[in-house]
Amino acid sequence: MIITKLALPRRTFLRGVGATLALPLLDGMVPALSAMRSTAAQPVSRLYVGYVPNGVIMDQWTPAAEGAGFELPQTLAPLKPFQDQLTVVTGLASEPMFPLPGEGTGDHVRAAAAFLTGVHPKKTEGPDIRGGTSIDQIAAAKFGQQTQLTSLELSLDPNELIGACEAGWSCAYANTLSWRNPTTPLPMENQPRAVFERLFGDTDDTSQAARLARIREDRSILDSLVKEVGSFRGTLGAGDQDKVDQYLDAIRDIERRIQLAEKQSAVELPELARPTGGIPDTFADHARLMFDLQVLALQTDMTRIITFMMAREVSPRTYPELGIPDPHHGLSHHQNNPVQMEKLAKVNLHHIQQFAYFLDRLQSTPDGDGTLFDHMLMLYGCGISDGNQHLHVNLPILLAGGAGGRLKGGRHVRVEEGTPLTNLQITLLDKIGVPTDQLGDSTGQLTHLSGV
Repeated sequence: MIITKLALPRRTFLRGVGATLALPLLDGMVPALSAMRSTAAQPVSRLYVGYVPNGVIMDQWTPAAEGAGFELPQTLAPLKPFQDQLTVVTGLASEPMFPLPGEGTGDHVRAAAAFLTGVHPKKTEGPDIRGGTSIDQIAAAKFGQQTQLTSLELSLDPNELIGACEAGWSCAYANTLSWRNPTTPLPMENQPRAVFERLFGDTDDTSQAARLARIREDRSILDSLVKEVGSFRGTLGAGDQDKVDQYLDAIRDIERRIQLAEKQSAVELPELARPTGGIPDTFADHARLMFDLQVLALQTDMTRIITFMMAREVSPRTYPELGIPDPHHGLSHHQNNPVQMEKLAKVNLHHIQQFAYFLDRLQSTPDGDGTLFDHMLMLYGCGISDGNQHLHVNLPILLAGGAGGRLKGGRHVRVEEGTPLTNLQITLLDKIGVPTDQLGDSTGQLTHLSGV
């Protein structure tokens, strides 16, 4: 680390025409008087939630042994490199996801709506929707004051479903995990270009016309920053120059991939085919592009709160790249057919493989005296365990990341059957410095995660 009398502000931006570039944490941002104290000694708190729909094949998700040193089951095997910062939690349930007397169907939309709120949503197909405030927004109310973006809400499925997704239930419940308050669900963005320009575009002109003009000119959003970057780079030490170069290379690579997808989507398609609108052709390519954007958002401290839906409940997505033409939701109703269950397990594994890619990117991204992964608190799972029976008990839940030293990993924790999922969530909020007495149906914090 180069110690200078003056330090760069942690919130350093370079501005050009049509672009605003936030910089990652550099050595030069550590004040000289505190240079011997690591910036990561008190790392910023970050909360991440990843969601998969329709349930999983539980015997391929749940570890056989409890405690430390457990063997990862087949579905979770891609997470082996991160096992020392991984905690599988078994036995959690969500009573608010079950139907009230006479309510009937709606297990999928209730699973999504209650996953981060612990509140049973109001049954309606109209605009009078009602849920609860989600944990990401509880955290964002505190940390969002310190970042340019209060939070990011992302998905891989489009937000085009309106009306009823299950009989009597508004699609608004299935389209998001995030609720700013009980009557305000937050839309989730699935277009990489829109996310990219939200992070790096000029907030004075985010019109579609401006975006299309830039695409037609085949112009990088960084082009107008060349002079500013060159001048700024000359003031840095060698280590920080390398960090800036790697960061810019990552941005250009992501933009190149977005541009490639946009060019491919412009190819004339058969009349019945829906254009992808700049979304990569395969699930994996789309997921990894969105994960890379999330890494940049976290690396530059643009936001500290992210929710990400790998797919929406009742998702009809097929996976031809896996040799699976069956819709995902249909596979979850496998009726214990071994062939269908094997296909669903393959989809579950595919999702985890993409999540493992994200963890690897976080682990390889420096942050203070550690990595982004060291300083993340991550919740990943689903509001349904057995999709065939629409069960909301024994939910598939795992935690990842070091939470800045506040979370001990490498464990399979089995809690008492029926313990509210919200008990885990208020425990996680406490670990990031947002103590919350009550969330939905919570009855108290989990003592199982007290050790670090």
